[in-house]
Amino acid sequence: MNSEKCDMNVHEPGHDLHLEHEDPTIRFLHRIIRLAVKVLAVLMVIVIVWGIGDVIYVLYQRLTEPPFLLLQINDILATFGAFLAVLIAIEIFINISMYLSTNVIPVRLVIATALMAIARKVIIFDYDNITPPFIYGTAAVVLALGITYWLITKKSKEGTIS
Repeated sequence: MNSEKCDMNVHEPGHDLHLEHEDPTIRFLHRIIRLAVKVLAVLMVIVIVWGIGDVIYVLYQRLTEPPFLLLQINDILATFGAFLAVLIAIEIFINISMYLSTNVIPVRLVIATALMAIARKVIIFDYDNITPPFIYGTAAVVLALGITYWLITKKSKEGTIS
């Protein structure tokens, strides 16, 4: 009976798994894991703030070098890459905070974060220094993630996946 109750509650949003387990050792280990995830959340916020500072510094540096207040295309692409890196860090923080509030890994958000990360990679490609197999591999990853996201979104709209 207790195992049925635990299994039923695993999928409820906002449910703390460590409170339901009978074994005090497992409850203690769950608390350690939750603490570790909270530490990761704090560290991710520090990375986000640091990343914003880096974007500001790089923009300031590039805009104050001759020609003043003008950016080369490489500067713009590097700036886009820095912006996207901060946005990816924000998405990872959202993943962490959703995990802390529900104990469920938000698969759709994880796939969306991966899509954003690979998009950042494509934006900052240095096409002079990469090989065709690398481009093909990246294309395969983009295609796989795109199809996965589409399938998850389609199933979610049908009400079978939350």
